[in-house]
Amino acid sequence: MRSWGELVELEPELSRSGAAMLYQFGVGLAFLATVRLDGGPRLHPMCPLLTPGGIFAFIIPSPKQQDLLRDRRYAMHSFPAPDNEDAFSMTGVASVVEERDRRAALAQQFVDERASIGVPSPAPDHVLFEFRLSRALLTRTSGHGDHAPVHRVWRSPD
Repeated sequence: MRSWGELVELEPELSRSGAAMLYQFGVGLAFLATVRLDGGPRLHPMCPLLTPGGIFAFIIPSPKQQDLLRDRRYAMHSFPAPDNEDAFSMTGVASVVEERDRRAALAQQFVDERASIGVPSPAPDHVLFEFRLSRALLTRTSGHGDHAPVHRVWRSPD
C-alpha cells in the first residue's frame, strides 16, 4: 500500500490527472465503494481531501463509516466529467487518523475549499480516514462514445 504522496512521486502524471478529475468541480468529489456486513458492495458520494502527502476524508456517522471501521477495503471513483468519459479510480485500504494536529489542518482545508458555500467544520463524530492505494486506474477518452479509451493502470509494487 502506498500513500497519495508516494503515488505523486512514483507516477506524477497519473496522480496529477487523477487529482484534476477528483477536483474537477472545484472541491473533491468522488464515489466511495465499501463492503457491507453481508459482504456486498455499497456505494456513496463523498468529499476526498488531497494533500501533498495523502488522500483523506471526513466520513459522517453512516453505513459507509461503519463499513470502513469494520472492513478497511475501499474503491474510489471520480465523478463523471460533463464533456467526456475520462475517469480516475483507485482501490486500497482506509485507516482512521487520530492525530489531533492533522485532523485540525484537514478540517480547516475542508472548510476553506468550501468557503463559497459556508460549510461548518467537521463534527467530532465525523471520522477522519486516510486512503492508502494498492491500485489506480486512469482512463482517457476523446469524448462521449469513444470506442478506444486509453487506460493507464498503476499497481503498488509491494
